Amino acid sequence: MRKNILLIICCCCSFIGLNAQSFTNYFIDKTLRVDYIFSGTEHQQTVSVESLSQLPTWAGRRHHLSEVPLDGNAQIAMNDLKTGTCIYKTSFSTLFQEWQDTDEAKSISRGFENTYLLPYPKQPVEICVSFRDKKGNFSILLKHIVRPDDILIRKLGNAHITPHTYLLKSGNPEDCIDVAILAEGYTKAEMALFLKDAQIACKSLFSHEPFHSMKKRFNIVAVESLSKDSGVSAPQKGIWKSTAFSSHFDSFYSDRYLTSTHMADIHNSLAGIPYEHIIILANTDQYGGGGIYNAFTLTTAHHLNFKPVVVHEFGHSFAGLADEYYYEKDLFTDVYPLSVEPWEPNITTQINFPAKWKDLVDNGTAKLIEGGGYSFKGVFRGAEDCRMKTNTYPTFCPVCQRAIRRLIDFYTLP
Repeated sequence: MRKNILLIICCCCSFIGLNAQSFTNYFIDKTLRVDYIFSGTEHQQTVSVESLSQLPTWAGRRHHLSEVPLDGNAQIAMNDLKTGTCIYKTSFSTLFQEWQDTDEAKSISRGFENTYLLPYPKQPVEICVSFRDKKGNFSILLKHIVRPDDILIRKLGNAHITPHTYLLKSGNPEDCIDVAILAEGYTKAEMALFLKDAQIACKSLFSHEPFHSMKKRFNIVAVESLSKDSGVSAPQKGIWKSTAFSSHFDSFYSDRYLTSTHMADIHNSLAGIPYEHIIILANTDQYGGGGIYNAFTLTTAHHLNFKPVVVHEFGHSFAGLADEYYYEKDLFTDVYPLSVEPWEPNITTQINFPAKWKDLVDNGTAKLIEGGGYSFKGVFRGAEDCRMKTNTYPTFCPVCQRAIRRLIDFYTLP
């Protein structure tokens, strides 16, 4: 019996050791940045490699490497070329996939920049890019091989680093979640204003649970990305500005939707600064914003609802939370097919409700309330109100709080 116990202990220790060493087995402490072009129409999609770059450090997770906490609308898997083993995986959503649901996508083809950060491999790897369809199935759209000694991989971030200031420094990048707050539409003379706005955004975020109680797991850095013009573009008003990331309102002809398609410019401004998640503050008092899972939050800094909106949009971009509001006329009933369980953790079609928050309903912590994900019928949320439903509600609901907490744990705990 004693020998068996010792054997079990040794095996467990060996497993723990292998798990702890898995990052250094496959990767070095640098980042592989991959710039893609996603293009196509309503029914056709293509992924192309635009460029590869190396950044000086890796700020992402070093555990749960081949797992994703949320499926997202797309995924990237990195496989060791020699063995075929999946050594890293990440998930995300894209403006391109949102655009595919617009009327414009029915008649023309468009391309969208997309940039992703991966740990830098020691040996050649095969990278697979997959998209999720309306039925919830993933299809590989692109496979490409990356050899770490490729002389055409650019080295970025070793010089000309954008001026930046840490608003919160809880630890090393490898131990914390690193969030960069960028300036959009701020001139050099307005950088003091940007830093003040970034402080407000930071304070607002950490006034919400579970960010408040898990604050020590975050680093927040304010990045002084300069714009030639003050303010941002508003096409409906005939206003076009020359700004750091060329953002504008009226994305997809929705007046409040503020986005940028210039992903390379966004990431170029961050080269040499450890980061994983991005918040962009726009120097305008016009209402609007947008948040895309594992891409960015972009919101206006001088509207009266700045504080709740930046937190709401970060709920999208960081935690993959869905909008919990709805339209009674069911204008967007096709966004979430009722025969498929949404991947977002805070809404359900009850196709697989036990995997969502049924346990919270059973213990009385949450509810099952119809209306969410833009749909009046068939999509359900977990509370009467929530930060993901209205700007006036002061907190995330219990369902969203647990989802955020689980994500923070995923990123920061082995």
